[in-house]
Amino acid sequence: MLLELALMSMLNTNTAPSVQGGQLQIREAVLLAFCDPLPERCARLHRLSGNEWRALLPWLDTSGLALYFLDRVIELQLCDMLPFDVLTRLQQNLTDNTERMRGMIDESIAIHRDFQSAHLSYATLKGFSLWPHSVPKPELRSQLDLDFLIAEKSVPEARWILERRGYHLHAVSGRSWEFKTNEIPGTSLKDLYKNVSYRCVELHVEANLQGQPSLLARTGKRDFHGIYMPVLSPVDLFLGQGLHVYKHVCSEFSRTAHLLEFRRHVLARREDNSFWRELQSIAENNPRAALGLGLVTLLITHVMGDFAPEPLTHWTAHRLPNSSRLWIEMYGARSVFASFPGSKLYLLLQRELESASVPANRTRRQVLFPLRLPPAITQASLNDSLSVRIRRYRIQLRFIVFRLRFHIVEGLRYTWESFCWRRRMNRLARRGISALDSPYSPTHLPDVHITKPR
Repeated sequence: MLLELALMSMLNTNTAPSVQGGQLQIREAVLLAFCDPLPERCARLHRLSGNEWRALLPWLDTSGLALYFLDRVIELQLCDMLPFDVLTRLQQNLTDNTERMRGMIDESIAIHRDFQSAHLSYATLKGFSLWPHSVPKPELRSQLDLDFLIAEKSVPEARWILERRGYHLHAVSGRSWEFKTNEIPGTSLKDLYKNVSYRCVELHVEANLQGQPSLLARTGKRDFHGIYMPVLSPVDLFLGQGLHVYKHVCSEFSRTAHLLEFRRHVLARREDNSFWRELQSIAENNPRAALGLGLVTLLITHVMGDFAPEPLTHWTAHRLPNSSRLWIEMYGARSVFASFPGSKLYLLLQRELESASVPANRTRRQVLFPLRLPPAITQASLNDSLSVRIRRYRIQLRFIVFRLRFHIVEGLRYTWESFCWRRRMNRLARRGISALDSPYSPTHLPDVHITKPR
């Protein structure tokens, strides 16, 4: 997904990693428009000029909020607030995305039928399984791939099925196998919504480990457009979604729509105390799960106000170390409202999480000074013409320059912010406040507050 956003952004927008104060406030007003009742800060949207609305569109696209925002504006009967050309563009995006999601649904159903005919052990991950709790209407979601959790023993047969459907194995990363077909995607952010022939499927392999519970052993079935789609159990689905959002928060770029979808899921389960008890029994003793859910919950609370029930927050958000709370206070909004391709400020958080015994997938040195070229956007084909090869090389070269600029600019920004962060932490240490103290400790951060409901 991020590769496609990178290609579209570098060719068609002047997206900058940093966000100015005015831009951040506008984007904040957009996100707060999803609250009930509408906070006063949303009134800022009524005062935007046509140019400000048009400048907002690339962020709405890359954040995944564009069609959610259009649907919310229609629901609130505020279409007159939008300039005619902006409203027309968003409506056309919705029309295109409805057709695109219909194509993805058809492809998903065909894969389900093939997997089920072969009696594979698998389940849908993310994507369509988030409907209806997180995603009220599938056509509003910006989704470019299909994800499946699959048993290790079923991988060879699944690969054969996908290759028979025209996919080829593009990459293997850990336990994730990525398959693609018709690899050259559109070169415009508006093509995010087009029903192009490009398809991507990811198989996430569940290892058969002795003594560990299997997610596939407790899946359920959901009627999805005439086929019974295997999905994770409600608790496993929620936990997986929360940790997926957490993974993206601890990365260069986090799509704001993921936070909104998680918030909707929490609100849909808000009064279901048995659900929260089951979740706690499964995840409480997993430091990564408790910290990840807590971090995401507190980050959403920081930018949108209180929303989560106490049965979730008392063992997650309330037990976060003060260093994580401080990072949310200082950098949370910049992370949520960042332009693509994001920043490296998450490394400050990663360093503190390592102190809380939550290891990172890559070291800071690997992130700050990558020694390998970025992955190929498209793979060569034996039938490529000279013009196609030249176009592929040109796109790849621009992508390399795009990433090089990002590493240089964000590396320098990280260096400065790291200095500011250490200075802040040293001041706290001199006052006898540990970065690992929880809010339940006798000492806590008196100068760090979390935004209250607006």
